[in-house]
Amino acid sequence: MLDIQTYDARQGGNVLYKALAHPLAAEAVARLGDRLRQAGRVAVYDPDGAAAMLYALNPGLPRPKELYVHDVALVGREMLGTVTLALTDIVRSEAGVLLVAAFDAERIVARIADMVPARIEVMTLDAARLPSDMLTNPRRYLDRLNFATNFAFFRDADDLSTRLVTANYWQAYGAEAVRLWLRLYDGEGNVLATWEEPVRPGAAGIGIESRAVRERLGLGPFTGQLFVHAIGVAGHDVVKYALDVTGHDGNQSLSVTHDANAWPSDRYANLPAPRADERVLLWVQNSHAAPIPAGAIELDRMGREQPVALAVEVPPYASLAVDVSTLLPGLHWPAQIELRCGRHMVRPRYEVIRGGRTRIAHMNVERADLAPDPGIPALPAVMGRGYILPFPVLDPANFRSIVQPAPMAPSQRSLPLRIDLFDAEGQKAGEHFLGCLPRDHDVALDLGTLSAPEGHAELVYDFRDGGEADGWMHALVRYEHVGSGHVAETSFGAHIFNTAMTYRDEPQSYSGPPPGLSTRLFLKLGEGGRRSFSALIYPASAPWRARSSTRLVLHDGEGAVVAERPIEIACCGSMMVWPHLVFGDALLEQAGARGYVLIRDTTCRLFGYHGQMDTGGRVSLDHMFGF
Repeated sequence: MLDIQTYDARQGGNVLYKALAHPLAAEAVARLGDRLRQAGRVAVYDPDGAAAMLYALNPGLPRPKELYVHDVALVGREMLGTVTLALTDIVRSEAGVLLVAAFDAERIVARIADMVPARIEVMTLDAARLPSDMLTNPRRYLDRLNFATNFAFFRDADDLSTRLVTANYWQAYGAEAVRLWLRLYDGEGNVLATWEEPVRPGAAGIGIESRAVRERLGLGPFTGQLFVHAIGVAGHDVVKYALDVTGHDGNQSLSVTHDANAWPSDRYANLPAPRADERVLLWVQNSHAAPIPAGAIELDRMGREQPVALAVEVPPYASLAVDVSTLLPGLHWPAQIELRCGRHMVRPRYEVIRGGRTRIAHMNVERADLAPDPGIPALPAVMGRGYILPFPVLDPANFRSIVQPAPMAPSQRSLPLRIDLFDAEGQKAGEHFLGCLPRDHDVALDLGTLSAPEGHAELVYDFRDGGEADGWMHALVRYEHVGSGHVAETSFGAHIFNTAMTYRDEPQSYSGPPPGLSTRLFLKLGEGGRRSFSALIYPASAPWRARSSTRLVLHDGEGAVVAERPIEIACCGSMMVWPHLVFGDALLEQAGARGYVLIRDTTCRLFGYHGQMDTGGRVSLDHMFGF
């Protein structure tokens, strides 16, 4: 496992990780390594605990013969193949060069200047800084806004393309001049292209088309990764997007997937085993300049604890499609698969191939920092049903809606769950106790067997048969079109919704502390004759406002407001929002290809899923993003 610290729920993302993992930083560290080798014996001073992550992400760096720390509690520990020494011992150093493992290191170097023998050359990580014109805040290098970065699965074949769409949501927080630095890698991890794209001012739409990139840069077909760095941002340090994967020229494939999680994790779940007529490919996409060693990637039947290793090395930034049946032969849906990847990759994608169609979906992070929370079964009545996971039930005449709860933390050994069903007007239409499911369960429930009406369902905790909970309740939800056989699937987790009282960090807010009682969701428009939609849900853990006060704001590609329409959704209800029905085709044409709908509500927090449909039964669906 990579010795890196990436993200935790208390402090958020680790900026140092983002700074060291940036592709340009990796190139600069490689050049720094060449200088260190030329200088001879290497010593490292680690003032901020950065050395372990530096060497994990850059294994080609010459190893230190001496490692100095100033915290007396850390002296004498084994680290990086040596034993840590007291900083005061540096006067006896035999090194030819001292690397101060810190950015913005001028004060640190000045502080120790009288201690370092004059013959020792001093270097710092400032040699690996990004160019100043790529920094949102050049005065403080490790500012999180300097590293608003993310990866996207990116493919273009003769009959298949991808499209990344988002909006300049940073402008709402004061950003004035945003631009994107982009780097495209092929499947072997080679750089195909590096370029920049300006982002129009205001609330402009953003779209990056694989086909347009391929034609503009004169590239052949590719399947790899697109690294995105947003510069000049404010408010958010994560690049949020939706990614469409669309077939052309007779290829009937269609899917949409949410943005990548920008921080690698130890484990991921929500990977379905293939049906008998399917192939499931896991896309192992290396997020770092360090190769993934053979054996570092493992797959396991969820709950079996018998992982099987991938016996090949994956080069830096490379993409490798792994047929899960080669590692776990004979395993079929509704079994679930756990990925153990040692923090080498951001949120992985998987591809399901069936009947000449392919669909892309994402896995979700297993939280290694969680333990069962005895406070959840004892939540007071004011918290109502507490944590709930809402998801749409599509029109039963045309779709099968299938839900599969998924363990999403290594500590989860039981899932005590119930499904509550609601019609569109928020009337409860039934419930079904799933039981206290074990970690290795293979339950996948077709809601048609419960006569679920069009509307939505919610997974909730139910402790009637015991069990534990930690709040990180997740599920995979699959939608099968009855007529065409086309399939779409999504996965997400639970929150506490729309209560004035709070528990820990719930109800979460997109900005600021809880309770999160407002909505700002992004809905892209359809393309190629397909209609976009949002399955918009008003979940409530406890009684809240009887109806929402929601505005649908249509923006054009430049960010200008084209039209605005009010809607109301009943508490515990839902609505299928079709922009072409709300605004009409003429206004959508005026909004243009980069236009979008902003779903805004200041009275409650809505949860939404989005996608596209066409008259032939093709459908895509994933959860929406907010900002």
